[in-house]
Amino acid sequence: MMCTAKKCGIRFQPPAIILIYESEIKGKIRQRIMPVRNFSKFSDCTRAAEQLKNNPRHKSYLEQVSLRQLEKLFSFLRGYLSGQSLAETMEQIQRETTIDPEEDLNKLDDKELAKRKSIMDELFEKNQKKKDDPNFVYDIEVEFPQDDQLQSCGWDTESADEF
Repeated sequence: MMCTAKKCGIRFQPPAIILIYESEIKGKIRQRIMPVRNFSKFSDCTRAAEQLKNNPRHKSYLEQVSLRQLEKLFSFLRGYLSGQSLAETMEQIQRETTIDPEEDLNKLDDKELAKRKSIMDELFEKNQKKKDDPNFVYDIEVEFPQDDQLQSCGWDTESADEF
């Protein structure tokens, strides 16, 4: 079935993912309710999103919905089931999906590091300028301002004498 996803949201009671899509054959806008079963406040949102996206009944409808968006919807549901308010859940998701430039990535475990890297890759892809973009310029040369006095470090002056 050919369809174009328009909106995707969540219903808390009873838990369900709601997709509003346009049927390309008839051109009608329809709504699909996909119930969420066996999901608790301890469930893994990534795994639940992958299972829903790969479910044969919903696969054709969720092709255009990103896995990251489904993960966020499941995070909202998990926050609701944990008793958090919507604002608290939104703040928690915002903290999880943004990268702090001051954070030391060397101290993270492998799972968290992979998550941060995927966020950085997604942000790079979103901000990347491609040849087809209207304000694309091929060879940009930028002059950086030179400070009157350059700060010198002790390590670079000593190593210059050795070579």
